[in-house]
Formats: sequence, C-alpha cells, structure tokens
Amino acid sequence: MTATISRRILLRSGGLGLLLSAAAPSLPAVAGRPRRRQRVLLATNEPWGTYHAKPLLAEATRRGWELVQVVPDLSGITPGDPVPVTILDRVRDADLLVVNGAGDWPADCAAELRHLPLAASSLAYLQPKEAPRAKEFRRRLEVVTAGGPAEATTFASYLGWHRKVEVVGSPQTDDLPKYTPQRGRVLVLTSVTRPDPTGGAAPGTELLLEAAARLKAAGKHIVVGLHPREDRTLWDRYEISPLGSVPASATAEYAIGIPGTVFPLIAAVGVPLVGCVDPRLSVPDYILRVCSSTINSADQAVAAVAAAKPASRQALHNAVGPIGGSARRLYQAWKPEMHGGKHDNWDC
Repeated sequence: MTATISRRILLRSGGLGLLLSAAAPSLPAVAGRPRRRQRVLLATNEPWGTYHAKPLLAEATRRGWELVQVVPDLSGITPGDPVPVTILDRVRDADLLVVNGAGDWPADCAAELRHLPLAASSLAYLQPKEAPRAKEFRRRLEVVTAGGPAEATTFASYLGWHRKVEVVGSPQTDDLPKYTPQRGRVLVLTSVTRPDPTGGAAPGTELLLEAAARLKAAGKHIVVGLHPREDRTLWDRYEISPLGSVPASATAEYAIGIPGTVFPLIAAVGVPLVGCVDPRLSVPDYILRVCSSTINSADQAVAAVAAAKPASRQALHNAVGPIGGSARRLYQAWKPEMHGGKHDNWDC
C-alpha cells in the first residue's frame, strides 16, 4: 500500500478527514445554480506539487474557468499558495480530469473519478518507458498533449499511447523574461537531493556543489535557482534567487545544473546551459540536447561554462514546441472533451 493510498484511507476514517474536509475548498454541486464556470481538475505525479499548475492559472482566469489541483491532503500545501486545491473526497462537480502522469496518485484519482472525461498532459519530464499503471486508464483518455515533438514521443511511450499526441508548447514559455545577461553571472539549477512524499529526487547534487565551488573560485558570481523541493541549507553559502529559476535566468551569462524539466525553459530564454550528469541520472535525450555540453567531473566545470553556447533552434523546438500562446492551445485541446468530445481509443 502506497503512502498516498494510506493518506486517503486516513482521510476517510474520521477525525483528520473531517478536519481537512472542512479546511479544503469545496466544489459545490450545480443544483440551484443556473450556470457555473467550467472546472478542470488536475492530478500530478507529485501529489502536492502545485508548481506545475501555477503557469496554467492566468489562462484559466482569462477564460473564466476554474483549475483545481486534487491533493491527498493539505499537509504539503503552503499557506497562501495561489493554486486552488481540494481533496479527493470533496470533489463534486467538474468537467474534466487531467493527469500529468501515471504515478500512483493520478491513477488513484482516475479510478475514483471514473465518471469524468479524462485527458493527459505532460507538464514535467518523464521517462520513455511505459508506466505500470498507465494501462488502468489509457483507454479512457480522450486527448493527450505535450510541449514539443520530442516530449510528445516520450510521453506517448510513457503512457503506452499509440495515437496522436497534440503538441501545444509549454505554458511556462508564454511569458519569458527578456534576456539581459550580466558578465560573470552563473545560474546554478538544482534538483532535489532526497525524495519525499511529494516526489522523487535526481542524483548529482554533490557534483553540482563541487562545480559551483570551482566556478566561484574562478571568479564567477553564483546565483542559485532552487528546485521547489530542494534542501535550501545546502546552498545558503550562495545567493539564492527569490524569483525562481526562469526569471533569474534573464540576467545569467551561463547556467549549470542537473538536467531536468526547467532546462528547456532556461534554454528558451537564451541562456547557454551546461548539464551535470551523474552516472545514475536518467533524463530524456531531448533535455540533454538543449545543453551546450555535459560534465561528469567538477574539474570540467570552468572550461565547459566558458565554452557554452545557446541551444539550437531545432533542439529547443523539439523540447518545448511553439513558443507563445501555449496555455491557450492547451486549454483549447481540453475544451472539446469537456463538452462530450470523444475519440476512438480502443486500439490503445
């Protein structure tokens, strides 16, 4: 039994469930309301990882829709988080469930909300290998989306999906900062040192720490773009950007880090990237291809950064797809399914 399932059983068992249900936003029934806003539910592989939903909020507001993330409980939600959340037992009326993967939590939500139309949208990188639980809901999928063509191919393999994946672009590229690099400024892009209930970790932190130290000794100004779940204390010897990695990249001459979902976004800003690749690290090729080079030793860091060039246009397109209007295209892909649009997916 997974930790996620255990949490849900606990929610249904009484005390804590009642407390959290009272605290979580309710999704009221349609009865008595002549009209209501379209409501999309989102369930992610990182159950409390609302950072994947934040770039989607502005388009939801523009359309007059509601985007609500379904979470196991409120324990991983920071007070003041702008992303609306609800727990599974409080879900009432909705028009569509979107899963961004086939981990335990999205699969559990799909099983529980069988009456809803179902879509799958890639919002974070995944491996090109079929997820064990994808088969549980694959035949229900009515639309599948991804950022760029290479991400679409990876996502299809992950889902075991043999039909079209709609390439919509990455909503995080819809409002990229203007690139005005400052000489000698290097952005360090972390991953997560240790897994936690919200999600996994990527190896390579020790290599990245050593590389950052070498760059600082070479006279570079180090600014850290923290992964939302990274241990801040590992990096407090450096300036930690309060802006987030993508906005912070606007003034970086170069960036170095553990390749992950944010890499194509930083490449889209125009920043040359160097990847720190631990032998245990596994990321899709399309993310590695936006790197100017990769290193596996801190001794290589200074030279690799000095020689780094921006990603090619082709590598960037393969990773993030069309830039500009991506959130609009994503919601347009979801819209027909909210009104009963169907696709013949029985061969999937």
